Amino acid sequence: MKKAATYKSFAILLIILAAVNILAANYFERFDLTQDNRYTLSPAAKEIITDAKRPVIIDVFLEGDFPPEFRRLKNETRQLLEEFTAYNSNIRFNFINPLEEGDDANAVAEEFYRMGMTPARLNVKENGKTSEAIIFPWALANYGDQTVKIPLLKNKLGATDEERVTNSVQQLEYAFADGLSKLIYPRKKKIAVMRGNGELADAHIADFVKTIQQYYFMAPFTLDSVDASPQRTLDELKEYDLIIEAKPTQPYTEKEKLVLDQYLMSGGKALWLAESVAMEKDSLLNPAGTGFALPRDLNLTDFFFSYGIRINPVLINDIYSAPIILASGSGNNTRFNPYPWFYSPLTSSPNTHPIINNIEAVKFDYANQIDTLNNDIKKTVLLSSSPKTKVEGTPKQISLEMVSQQPNIASYTDGEQPLAVLLEGRFTSLYKNRIKPFEVDNFIKKGKETKMLVISDGDVIKNEVQKGKPLELGFERYTGNTYGNKEFLLNAVNYMLDDNGLIDIRSKEISIPFLDTQKTQAERTKWQVINLGLPLLLLLVFAFLFRAYRRRKYIK
Repeated sequence: MKKAATYKSFAILLIILAAVNILAANYFERFDLTQDNRYTLSPAAKEIITDAKRPVIIDVFLEGDFPPEFRRLKNETRQLLEEFTAYNSNIRFNFINPLEEGDDANAVAEEFYRMGMTPARLNVKENGKTSEAIIFPWALANYGDQTVKIPLLKNKLGATDEERVTNSVQQLEYAFADGLSKLIYPRKKKIAVMRGNGELADAHIADFVKTIQQYYFMAPFTLDSVDASPQRTLDELKEYDLIIEAKPTQPYTEKEKLVLDQYLMSGGKALWLAESVAMEKDSLLNPAGTGFALPRDLNLTDFFFSYGIRINPVLINDIYSAPIILASGSGNNTRFNPYPWFYSPLTSSPNTHPIINNIEAVKFDYANQIDTLNNDIKKTVLLSSSPKTKVEGTPKQISLEMVSQQPNIASYTDGEQPLAVLLEGRFTSLYKNRIKPFEVDNFIKKGKETKMLVISDGDVIKNEVQKGKPLELGFERYTGNTYGNKEFLLNAVNYMLDDNGLIDIRSKEISIPFLDTQKTQAERTKWQVINLGLPLLLLLVFAFLFRAYRRRKYIK
């Protein structure tokens, strides 16, 4: 009987183990017990991961001896990639130390620079001493014969190392999902870069065009043929999903406006970088060091007004701004020095929209104020000036002598002014109750759902050119600062054209706890004593009690 019961128990155990294995092989589930669900992948990320039908090899250059904050970035990156691998075994990753073989750090850094992956230099404080360390916060994802670079560190002006790591961890899922998306999905949508109205030259938008080409097809498009063939021009424009108007300087004709209006009504999307004031930094490069800011009429006032906004011919003077770089000396003794320049606002964001969530400050030059009007279009102010803003009318003389003058802070009372506004909804045609400059086939009075972003400064998309080569958009070569212009515009285009929800990952908020470095430094000795002394003390107490117990037991 006893033997039969043993066999029966053993058989039941085997059946249970077999059932568990069958269930484990056919059903997959992972549980995220963190409060902020940091290890729960977004639906868009899961969809991208699932679509990787061939091996994706990810090399992460975050191996090595790092300060504690950046070890956290390394660990969070590993955790995320393990989550990716759990959903699709085709995704494999390696952590690589670029300095493992004792190579010269500066030589390795130069190699990374050439590959377009800027290293990060850190000031490490340990035991009261400060030293410099270099890390390579990048990953390379390989899929077949394609490779993409994935930045892992988010820089922000004035941010501490802890804040940089927190920002970076919050964007890790987006960074990897975005990189894999570029590898896995072929380009489908088309963007027209508008020409013919005095827009920025190709060299000054080259860096952004190069960046956006990784996602979409790009082509120039001119409205010059509107006079001869307006309907054909409109039909050809409708083949594009988005148009980019990069700082037009010449007025639009009524025919051109009708083409743009009907393009928008048919569901086309638009990114406008338009100004109502003519003023350039180059205007100050004369012996007097002065220039005049004058109103610029693009014949677009009624165009934008009908959709619910107005770009006013005024200048934004903002205390929170980027410096102007002026040269002093001559020849080999030339020095480039930064001076306060309140016509270059560094914009803040009044909300946490996915386009501007967790990005660096965006640099404007001679920006204009945008008014939002009351209609049924949803309007979101993405970027605005700081509370310490002064709105100045035009015409206005501007002089470089201002760099030596102390601003009257008490006069900066106009508060935050909208500089970039996103419009979403069904637009009403400008020509609904007006005489049309030409007859349109199937004229649309009330448009389809669409989006339009209006930015009141064309220089937001303008990259500098050095020795005939375009520099990175947002990079200031004399100060070394990199502003958030490129990321802002890239996010904006992705948001307007995104059909898989990838941009929504940017809204994910993760709380990363860090040690208080000042407190740990001040209390280091105390905790060393506790960590070393407390276990010894407990061991002595245990030994004393055990000895007392044995004496009491055996003396009896």
